[in-house]
Amino acid sequence: MLKTYTGSCHCGAVRFEADIDLTQPTYRCNCSICRRNRFWPAIVTPDRFRLLAGDDELTEYRFNSLRNSHHFCRTCGVRPFGIGNNVPGGERIYGVNLGCLENVTPEELDAAPVTYVDGAHDRWQETPDYTRYL
Repeated sequence: MLKTYTGSCHCGAVRFEADIDLTQPTYRCNCSICRRNRFWPAIVTPDRFRLLAGDDELTEYRFNSLRNSHHFCRTCGVRPFGIGNNVPGGERIYGVNLGCLENVTPEELDAAPVTYVDGAHDRWQETPDYTRYL
């Protein structure tokens, strides 16, 4: 079931809302950037994501294939979302960091299904051998 969540970076300069169905898979990845900053996204389409404030406070980082953009608040360093460009099917998607949601309950987060992906080895459809640390 879709629910509108509000979220922000730590300092509040970047604010957004997103329509997310937390009964659908969320993702934990072992790639170098997700592992380092503990990114835990839910995937939403562009029509379900609205940046409310702080566009000028965001800084973008790209690496490796340069196809995904990682957006960080330039003040507090928190990554509230990322954008996947050139994903299977060609559709642009937003990865909304569940840790940045303000009106989500611990019960909702605990019940959200997690899919583990092996981004460290570019095996996005496979589960890594080890996942507890993610």
